[in-house]
Amino acid sequence: MSVEAGDLAPDFDLPTNGGSSVKLSDLRGKKVVLFFYPKALTSGCTKEACGFRDALGDFGDADTVIIGMSKDEVKKLDKFVEKEALTYALASDFEQSTCADYGVWQEKSMYGKTYMGIVRSTFLIDREGKIATAWRKVKVPGHVEAVLSAAQELS
Repeated sequence: MSVEAGDLAPDFDLPTNGGSSVKLSDLRGKKVVLFFYPKALTSGCTKEACGFRDALGDFGDADTVIIGMSKDEVKKLDKFVEKEALTYALASDFEQSTCADYGVWQEKSMYGKTYMGIVRSTFLIDREGKIATAWRKVKVPGHVEAVLSAAQELS
C-alpha cells in the first residue's frame, strides 16, 4: 500500500521515546509532519532529526507537530533523543505495519545485497487528517526547509 496527497493518512497508535505513545487521530485539528527515517544514530538520520529539532520553533509557529518514525526499538529511540537533545516524539514501528501503510517499507539494495528497509520519506498531514504533501526518497540537505515552507503555506 502507498498513500498520496489527498488520501486519508493511515492512523497509528505506537510507542514513543520516554515511555509514551502517539496516536495520529488524537492530533486532528493540528498539522502533522510525519517523517520516516531508516535508523536512529546514523549520520543521515541524525542530520535530518537535528534539522527538525532546530526548526521546531518555526514548526510550532505554524501550528505543526513533528513525529519521527523508524523501526528502532524504544530503548534505541531513548538513546537517540538523549544524545541529540531531540524534543519531539520518535515513534517505534517495530512491526513495520505503519511503514507498510505509508508505502515506505520497500526493497533496498546496497553493495549488491537486497534487503527490506525504510525509504526516507516525509508526509505533511493537514488538520483533517489527509495527506497534504508527500516527499519520497528524501535527500536530507534542504529538506526541512521545504517541509517548513509547505507547513507554513498550509492553512
